[in-house]
Amino acid sequence: MSNSTLRTLVAVLFSVTLASFAGPPFLTDDPAPVDYQQWEFYVASQHAKSGGDWSGTAPHLELNYGPATNVMLHLIAPMVYDSPSGGPSHYGYGDTELGVKWRFIEETEQCPQVGIFPLMEIPTGNSAEGLGSGHVQAFLPVWVQKSFGEWTTYGGGGYGINPGADNKNWGFVGAVLQRQITDGFILGGEIYHRTKTEAGGEGDTGFNIGTVVDFTEHHHLLFSAGSSIDGPTDFQCYIAWQFTFGPEFFQSVGNWFRQ
Repeated sequence: MSNSTLRTLVAVLFSVTLASFAGPPFLTDDPAPVDYQQWEFYVASQHAKSGGDWSGTAPHLELNYGPATNVMLHLIAPMVYDSPSGGPSHYGYGDTELGVKWRFIEETEQCPQVGIFPLMEIPTGNSAEGLGSGHVQAFLPVWVQKSFGEWTTYGGGGYGINPGADNKNWGFVGAVLQRQITDGFILGGEIYHRTKTEAGGEGDTGFNIGTVVDFTEHHHLLFSAGSSIDGPTDFQCYIAWQFTFGPEFFQSVGNWFRQ
C-alpha cells in the first residue's frame, strides 16, 4: 500500500469515525448530558488534512435532547467530503450517528461525575466514494469529569468496533483541561491517543486547543484546532454554532403562530 493511499484511508476513517465520535469542540467527550427537557442544536464543520489529502464534514448537524434526568439522546446527520491529492473529490451525505449518554454518578465536592456514551454509526454514506465506512460501527466509552473552581478536567476512553476485511477495532484515550476565563469565555486543551483503525495503518497521538464563547444564554460559538504529535494528521479543526433551548422556545414559537 502506497503512502498516498494510506494517508487517504486514514483521512477518510478520521472523517467517518473520530469526527463523529467526539465531544464538541474536542475529540475527547465529557459525561455531562443536557438537562431534562433541554435541547442542543449544532451547525458544525470539521476538517482533517493528512499529507495532501483533506476530508471532513461540511456541514454536519447535531441534535441532543434530555428526555430524563441524567440521560441524553444524540443524533448527527453529516454532509461529508473526501478530497485526495491524487484523485477525484467526492461530496455527499455520510454515515449517521446515534447515541445515548447516561450519567450514573453525579459530581460532588469529593467525587467526579461519571457517565457512558455508547455511539453507533449507521452506514448511510457511499463507501465507494470515501463518504462512509460501509459497515455499522460503534464506540463504547466511559467519561469522567471534575471541576475545581474555574478549572474543569474531563476525559476517559473507549473501544471502537470497526468491522471490515482490512479494518481493526481501535482504542481511544483522551484528557481535557479547560478554564473559565470570563463568564462567557472558556479556553482549554486536550491530548489524546487513538490506536490504528486498519491493518497496516498507524495510531495517532495528537492535541487540540479550543474555546467556547457564549454570545447569549442560547447562542454559542465552539472552535478547536490541532494536529498529530505522532501520527498522520497534519492539521485538524472544528467550528460550530450551537443553539440551546427548552420547552419555552416551543411555547414562544406556538404563540408566534397563533398571533
